[in-house]
Amino acid sequence: MATDILGYAGKRVVVMGCYSGTGEACARQLVALGAQVHGADIRLSPVEGLASFTTVDLKDPASIAAGVTSIGGEVDCLFNVSGLPQTFPGEDVITVNFLGIRLWTETWLPHIRQGGAIVTVSSLAGMRYLMRQELLKEFMDLTDFAEARAWYTANAERAGDSYGLSKEAINTWTQQLGPGLMARNIRINCTMPSPIDTPMLGEFRKIAGDAVLGAFSKAKGRPSSPLEQALPLILLCSDAASFISGACLPVDAGLSGGLYTGVLNMEQMLADAAAG
Repeated sequence: MATDILGYAGKRVVVMGCYSGTGEACARQLVALGAQVHGADIRLSPVEGLASFTTVDLKDPASIAAGVTSIGGEVDCLFNVSGLPQTFPGEDVITVNFLGIRLWTETWLPHIRQGGAIVTVSSLAGMRYLMRQELLKEFMDLTDFAEARAWYTANAERAGDSYGLSKEAINTWTQQLGPGLMARNIRINCTMPSPIDTPMLGEFRKIAGDAVLGAFSKAKGRPSSPLEQALPLILLCSDAASFISGACLPVDAGLSGGLYTGVLNMEQMLADAAAG
């Protein structure tokens, strides 16, 4: 087996969402691993050593198309790390977190080399996706941004939290694309993080409160760091994960496994977190 089992040296990769947090940490590590890293975000990235940086607004299909054209060429890996919390309007949350990511990825697909890989950051907020496939199909069948935003406005009560809906859609989309992309020898996966210690955590706190964030951080006793979430993304797009595709990987220190099997009880966890 080769010494460099990750195999990033010389590869051409794109990191959408490299301004801060997990995306910034991901881009820094990829640069250190010898990849040619092209960054994209709505705000300028502080990461040194990027091969290029392109401003892209995931709410705007024209900006997405222009961003792909600006970077140009073929790529080996696509890292989708951008996202908005629920403190933004629900229509913007579903647009950036799912519709924009989907269009960005689909626009890149003809330019991803064989043996390439795609990874997207989802969330534990999307863990109920398999129970909501009928509703998700209604939403996901809409490819036009305006139509999808109008659907969410009309169905907000039934659809529930915009952030959760967007992440359920990411999980579903990842698994839907897995078999077809494998015919081109391209892999696609996503991660489902528990709370991450980034500036966005404060925005989630405004919506969910300390008790909920404390419960979802209980398995490890703290939120994860951006690097602890970036490294699994790097693993999933690496040569070391060449037989992994269509996976929705929890990166949560065992929390979701405990909940699925009954080892952990969410009601008790919320009560414990509220009690301090």
